[in-house]
Amino acid sequence: MTPPGQASAASASSAGEAVRLRRALGLWNLIIIGMVIVQPTAPMGIYGVISNKAHGHVVTTILLAMVAMLFTAIGYGRMARVYPSAGSAYTYVGQEIHPALGYVVGWSMVMDYLLNPLICAAFCAKTAMVMVPGLSFYVWILIFAGFFTWANLRGIKTSARLNEVLCAGMALVVVLFLASVARAVWGVHHDPGFFTHPFYDPATFHSSSIFAGTSVAVLTYIGFDAVSTLSEEAENPRRNILLATVLLCVLAGLLSALEVYAAQLIWGSKPFPEGQVETAFALVSRRVGGVFLFETINIALMVANLGSGMGAQLAAGRLLYGMGRGNALPKSFFAAIEPRRHIPRNNIVLVGALALAGAGILEFFSSRLGGGAYEIGAQALNFGALMAFMGVNAASFMYSWRRERTRNPFNLAAPVLGFVICGFLWINLSRPAFVVGTIWLAAGVTYGAVRTRGFRSELVSFDIPPDET
Repeated sequence: MTPPGQASAASASSAGEAVRLRRALGLWNLIIIGMVIVQPTAPMGIYGVISNKAHGHVVTTILLAMVAMLFTAIGYGRMARVYPSAGSAYTYVGQEIHPALGYVVGWSMVMDYLLNPLICAAFCAKTAMVMVPGLSFYVWILIFAGFFTWANLRGIKTSARLNEVLCAGMALVVVLFLASVARAVWGVHHDPGFFTHPFYDPATFHSSSIFAGTSVAVLTYIGFDAVSTLSEEAENPRRNILLATVLLCVLAGLLSALEVYAAQLIWGSKPFPEGQVETAFALVSRRVGGVFLFETINIALMVANLGSGMGAQLAAGRLLYGMGRGNALPKSFFAAIEPRRHIPRNNIVLVGALALAGAGILEFFSSRLGGGAYEIGAQALNFGALMAFMGVNAASFMYSWRRERTRNPFNLAAPVLGFVICGFLWINLSRPAFVVGTIWLAAGVTYGAVRTRGFRSELVSFDIPPDET
């Protein structure tokens, strides 16, 4: 049976652009870019929250969350094989369920991908202010938003090389932390229970607390979906996007589990005091490695956000390109490709400008809300991401149900489980995040209504490019 994406590809060229994105990314390029967006240090920021909720069973919750998110990762990979498009979830849902729902999912993803570089620029600026006093927050966000934009305007291969450097730097810090922990516990503890308690400690294990911790641990994996937006720049996308998405989820999960396992060997299951939850991993680092490791971890967190912001801007540019090509956004601006470097230059510059302006606005409101604006922004980011996850799982189920000749039980059950897990997380987001997300969706529906004169004309179309190298 010929996948519908291939049939679409055959007729796409008549409506496509003369210049397309350039296929230059191999499997490991995709995995490394994804790792940088997810962040090799991802569990460090939420380590204290998970530890307190799960009574020390952080590694267990990270591994359970990995299994849970694998269902969605498989859904992304399967749909990318059918529709190797930069539009990602926007295309999958629009093709398999309904164009209007694809538009809604795409619009929610735009919020996710715009908020990520914005929040990362703000985090890097605040960290830099501590490390290099004298420059204001607004100067620093100009520097970081400018760097994100400059890096992504250099072309996809330059972006891939920068991501490799950032990934190597963060991996080196993780190795340093693990080596410090190994040196601290080697030859000191001989009780086997000491090494198994991070997985299961009968004195503190409660299924309800594990479930609560897992619901937070899932956030470790937010961002893996960005790999699918690189489908039109990947070599052999029908194979490599599936492999990269699943392998990224597994590698991120195992690395995160190793990091928090080492941390638990040092800290144990005792709760972190109020006011120190957000900096819990840094506190563990100071205990095991002194001031040097403490400062190194803080620098690594800044580098992680630097890479994540840069990668999110890369993905945002491709998503906007896919939506522009499908007329969900003005095609003349968003679907334009710069001919020399084969990149969606307009989108990259726009996302950089929005990150700069948004970080400044976020800081303005944060100074009046006691930092609450940053938390609302992060939650709103998850609002858009989880909506996209649910949409992809639904599209994957519909594809298996309607188009596969033999209905594989796993291909039907996996997207259902993925949808339920993501739906549960979505309905448990904070109320302010729901307010922000609903306003954003209402703006998107209003824009769609105006654009189609009250939905009397076609809302979107889909152009699936050929995947030949």
